[in-house]
Amino acid sequence: MPKRIPALAVVFACGLLSLPAAFSQSQTRSTDDAKLRERAMKLHREAIVIDTHNDITSAITDQGFDMGARDTSGRNQTDIPRMKEGGLDADFFAIYVAANYARNGGSARRALDMIDGVYEQARRHPESLEMAFTADDIRRIHKNGKIAALMGIEGGHAIEDSLSALRQFHRLGVRYMTLTHTNTNNWADSSGDINNPNVKHHNGLTDFGKEVVREMNRLGMMVDISHVADKTFWDAIETSQAPVIASHSSARALTDVPRNMTDEMLAAVGKKGGVVMVNFGKGFVNTKAVKPSPEMQAKMDEIRSQYSGDMATMRAKLRELQGPPPRVTLDMLIDHFVHIAKVAGVDHVGIGSDFDGVGGQLPEGMEDISKLPAITYELLKRGWSDADVKKVLGENFLRTMAEVERVAKKLQASGAKPSTVKINAIAKN
Repeated sequence: MPKRIPALAVVFACGLLSLPAAFSQSQTRSTDDAKLRERAMKLHREAIVIDTHNDITSAITDQGFDMGARDTSGRNQTDIPRMKEGGLDADFFAIYVAANYARNGGSARRALDMIDGVYEQARRHPESLEMAFTADDIRRIHKNGKIAALMGIEGGHAIEDSLSALRQFHRLGVRYMTLTHTNTNNWADSSGDINNPNVKHHNGLTDFGKEVVREMNRLGMMVDISHVADKTFWDAIETSQAPVIASHSSARALTDVPRNMTDEMLAAVGKKGGVVMVNFGKGFVNTKAVKPSPEMQAKMDEIRSQYSGDMATMRAKLRELQGPPPRVTLDMLIDHFVHIAKVAGVDHVGIGSDFDGVGGQLPEGMEDISKLPAITYELLKRGWSDADVKKVLGENFLRTMAEVERVAKKLQASGAKPSTVKINAIAKN
């Protein structure tokens, strides 16, 4: 009768026998990942990488921040050393004009101060930065090994209801304008206050607002529909003869906030030939980061009511109720690229980080501008082709920008003249 081997000995023996196979598989996975990372970095360096929305301009203007040296304070996410580490080839500096300027005056002056700050950075660091004004400029500057510096106005109130001011900003190099910021202006509704009954709304674009879009088309300035109300978006799509862009918006189907775009909007931008640039901010990537469940909201409201006279206790109780903030991962961010490509088409998605505009609210693994190569790696990891990844990194935007320039040349050649319309000469909707 054969000897019976104890069950534990069998398990132990099987474990020993399987160790080399498991180790080999792990080693193979590690080698494959290293090869993928090497391929991703090579592709990233070959590609033209464009970010269409960076708010470091505020620190440059308000704090005298100089981009030449690495910022070790932890306050800022952008500087030239980290731009180079991130393989960035072109950056749109946001000429951000806060809503208080619309209320208190000085919007155009604020924009001019920020524009001057961008030119000053290019003057101080000519070995790294060069001002760019066309899609061809971006390609040329990329070939010369420098970073192209471009500008986009964030907040249509910066033109102070003047088409003459719009033209002057274009002459200074502004190549897109976000029609609104979080505030509804005198000619366009914003998503930021659309549900506020105390704000006078226009039901989208006024007649003057449509004139602004037409003049932007004639100039070759891209119409940016990030921040606008849904009706404003559809009016802009209908009015514009050129493709439109969303300089820093993500997918509403994945993160249900008004700043993000519905699938219908994504499809419309694609059909128009435009591009949607994904915003990296946590609140645009994970709904839980900004929008509690109805049950959680009710409990929060109860605490606020119960401790309305004791703010310290109220905050402590709210922190205890909410627990640690929800994680926002790199996978969640990449999901937005994938979704927009699926709905609008792979030719209509790009990068609009909002670095230095969302504070520290960034996904794990995308903490500053040096981390941009992670996008290339993650897309390749999901099976995207090199060609499609290059589109996302910059080619999609370059195509759109070139088409906006082509439309402008066509309009100007057809005899289209600068508009002389005044806002007070058009009845407001």
